Amino acid sequence: MVVSLLLGLPAAVGLWLVSGGRAMPVRAARPLAAVTAAATLVLAILTVTGADEVDRAWLPELGVRWSFGVDGISVPLVLLTAAVGVVVTLHAWVELPAGGSPATFLGSLLVVEAGALATFTARDAVLFLVAFELVLVPMWVLVGRYGAPHPARARTEAALRFVLYTAVGSTVLLLGILLLVASAGTADLRELAGGAGAALDGGTQLAVALLLVVGLAVKVPVFPFHTWLPPAHTTAPTAGSVLLAAVLLKMGTYGLVRLPVATVPEGTATLAPALAVAGAVGIVWGGLVCLVERDLKRLVAYSSVAHMGFVVLALASGSETGLQAALFANVAHGVVSALLFVLVGGLKQRWGDVDLAVPRPALRETSPRLGFVLVLGLAASLGLPGLAGFWGEVLAIYSAWAPAADRPRVVLLACAVVAALGAALAAAYCLRVAGIVWAGDRPDRDAPRTPDTHGVEQVLLGVLSLGVVVLGVAPMLLLSTTADAVARIGGGP
Repeated sequence: MVVSLLLGLPAAVGLWLVSGGRAMPVRAARPLAAVTAAATLVLAILTVTGADEVDRAWLPELGVRWSFGVDGISVPLVLLTAAVGVVVTLHAWVELPAGGSPATFLGSLLVVEAGALATFTARDAVLFLVAFELVLVPMWVLVGRYGAPHPARARTEAALRFVLYTAVGSTVLLLGILLLVASAGTADLRELAGGAGAALDGGTQLAVALLLVVGLAVKVPVFPFHTWLPPAHTTAPTAGSVLLAAVLLKMGTYGLVRLPVATVPEGTATLAPALAVAGAVGIVWGGLVCLVERDLKRLVAYSSVAHMGFVVLALASGSETGLQAALFANVAHGVVSALLFVLVGGLKQRWGDVDLAVPRPALRETSPRLGFVLVLGLAASLGLPGLAGFWGEVLAIYSAWAPAADRPRVVLLACAVVAALGAALAAAYCLRVAGIVWAGDRPDRDAPRTPDTHGVEQVLLGVLSLGVVVLGVAPMLLLSTTADAVARIGGGP
């Protein structure tokens, strides 16, 4: 019952705001969306603590069931999604983009949240795909209608690229799921992970794994399927960028764990070298681009490509440590990216743009609270010990250095070395940003001072900063949650 409310509440309110409530004034729409997101967070907590589930026939002729529930793998992502839902709806008091009805904007945020929650709780492979696709249209609306107003052509192109890439990836994913379900005779993800998928012959497993990995790689995104992400981030409103980085990318990596890794382990092991190389190249490529990127929001987007590379590399290792690293890095990146995008969105509101080539006063002098949050977010992004970004990256490199016995050790060792170099690049570009924005190494004494953070924005930045510190200081809060579920997947030593 609780999990049904968890999924139904944001979906129902969001769809009503998008359709029947479009004319609702902003003074009513904002509180309604925020209360709905807060209630959804409470329901998420009740769902994960009470292990609530629903399981009934949906399409009995096809063997598809209406089945939702949580386990150790999905619990952190359900809580992250619900918390991010509160962040983006409250952020409407800080920034409410033009382009259409405020109710439609807020409703789209809630529908995206509902789709993500359904994705993380679905226990049927076909149901997973349906939920996976539910977020496509509202996210397209957020990017294409409420994105940066100028230039309009760039906004339209970014939205179309997002839709086309995701649709093509989803088509490949659909083929993989259909082949898996038809070959194994069941769509139940628990049965598939329990041995029904592993019992398939090697050729079928490889074909299924290839389709699933390629389809999901677009959503992650894995190099070289990442080119839709920077334009979408650059164009999207701040709330859209937060959802995109903290939630939508996690749907791709969660799908990799739940589908190919758990259901067709032999086929996934065959693809592991290519997956590891793609992850390592993405880490270095993202870092190199960030070293020269001028637009701060686009820089944070490219850093997401690099961070997702660590997740993919950890999954390719095939070990339990690698799975733990991937799941931890997934959640950590969600919190860190949300913090950085809220911060960068605030700076863009104040400055009009976030071009690093424009001289501005040092943030540490004009806006000490914003400056502190910037340094904290950059430190977490570069993997400083004691902050959220550290554990996922160091465990990912370790897992590649000591992979499972069925993985090509030489390839993964080389990828571990490349990933370590990529971590050094992260330190370089983060220090570059800190030098320009925080220290102000090119100040313009006549430029207007940057107003410091206050009110709702200060609360949001404070809560996200606390999450970054807690995950870094007490990583076992998350690692212990996922440990049993990772062991059941059957990772190597």
